[in-house]
Amino acid sequence: MSLDQTDHRILRVLQKQGRISNAELSEKVNLSPSACHRRVHRLETAGYVRDYVALLDPRKMNLPTTVFVEITLSAQADEVLDAFEKAVARVPHVLECHLMAGTADYILKVVVADTDDFARIHRQQLARLPGVAQMQSSFALRTVFKTTALPV
Repeated sequence: MSLDQTDHRILRVLQKQGRISNAELSEKVNLSPSACHRRVHRLETAGYVRDYVALLDPRKMNLPTTVFVEITLSAQADEVLDAFEKAVARVPHVLECHLMAGTADYILKVVVADTDDFARIHRQQLARLPGVAQMQSSFALRTVFKTTALPV
């Protein structure tokens, strides 16, 4: 399925306003409500729109600190990678986990209340992940820019 300019406009709006009504969306993208609804349904069915979520404020949830953790594993065997990936997916404070090319094997994005909270999570969960040989943590001092919107 190829996307036209109208599909791109719909996706741009939905990324910023996932709860917008079909009537409002159709007005913003210059389509009739029925045509807009059909296009959104087609985009969802084709997998372009994966989910609709509520983005929570980390400060209000008492998780204002972001830590990026570089993980080096003891081995690169598939069993080690698979075991690590399954286990890290179960750590609630880990928002993202990326397999990397470069010095670290993985980089994690972790949210915590403060340094004491991170020390606890580091000791009780991250250090116990299978295959971990080394960890390097970097604390974000301030978020300059953050978005979930892809460039469409």
